[in-house]
Amino acid sequence: MRSRARFAGHAVHPMLVVFPLGLLVTAVVFDALFYVTGGADFAVAGAYTMAAGVVGGSVASTFGWVDWSSLPAGTRARRIGLVHGLTNAVVITLFAVSWLVRLTGETWEPTSTSLVLALAGLALVVFGGWLGAELVERHAVGVDEDASLNALKMATPGKAQHA
Repeated sequence: MRSRARFAGHAVHPMLVVFPLGLLVTAVVFDALFYVTGGADFAVAGAYTMAAGVVGGSVASTFGWVDWSSLPAGTRARRIGLVHGLTNAVVITLFAVSWLVRLTGETWEPTSTSLVLALAGLALVVFGGWLGAELVERHAVGVDEDASLNALKMATPGKAQHA
């Protein structure tokens, strides 16, 4: 099933998800570094990185919703896509609440509550990512119909060329 949201011949959603995933993982790493070193700069970096991950995840989810809405009703892929989307919505919510909790203090240092929320989000993002891989690798969601191991050119807005 070819993705509906495309740019220069490629599906947009998978291009965008790498940014929030990397940012949210990095935010947790910065928070861990803050707890290990006590460096306030790590707390600030974690807060900014988390905020960027939440915004990026919200943007990526919009394009995922466009692709999900085009899946045929009653299919396993649509059910998996729904759980994938809902799981990642919970991830974004957990990280957003984590970010807001840390902003209620005098500094941007992570609290135990904000860290627990972020770690829960991190655990769920693994499950959500696994479901996304299931959609692409098992159900070929977002894969161009003309894809093959012998495609000669990068995808274009038109048809891919084959050997």
